Amino acid sequence: MTNMQKEEQHESPRWTMLRDLGVLQVKLVVDGLRDLVLVPASLIAGIISLVSGKDGRPGPQLYELLVFGKQTEKWINLFGAANNAPPEVEQPQGFGDGDIDAIVGKLETFVVDEVKRGGVTKQAKQRLDKILDALQRDKPAD
Repeated sequence: MTNMQKEEQHESPRWTMLRDLGVLQVKLVVDGLRDLVLVPASLIAGIISLVSGKDGRPGPQLYELLVFGKQTEKWINLFGAANNAPPEVEQPQGFGDGDIDAIVGKLETFVVDEVKRGGVTKQAKQRLDKILDALQRDKPAD
C-alpha cells in the first residue's frame, strides 16, 4: 500500500464527517422551512376540517396534511447520518420507547378524567362543542 493510499484511508472518516456536517446543515434548513410552512398550513387545514365536516365529524384536510408531513419527515431523514457514526459512539435509547405523543396521551387522560368528574374542563368542552357545532351549521352549502 502506498503512502497516498494510507493517507486516503486515514482521512476518509474525516471527510465522511465533514460531508455529514454539510448535509445536516442543508437538511436543517429544509426541515425548518417545511416547519415554517406547516405551522400556518396546519392551522388552516384544521379550521377547514372543522368547518367542512358533517354530522359532528371533521373533514379529512388536517389528516391529509399530517400524512404529507410524515412523508416529508422520512424524505428529509434529518438525522440519517447517525448511521455513519464510528463504532465507539454509543447510540442509547435515551428517551426510551416514549415520545411526545405519550406525554400528550397522559395529559389527555387527565383532562378526560376531569371532564368525567364534571369539573371546569367539562364546561369548557361543552362551550367549545357549541362553537364547533355553530361553525359547521353556518358553513356555506356544498
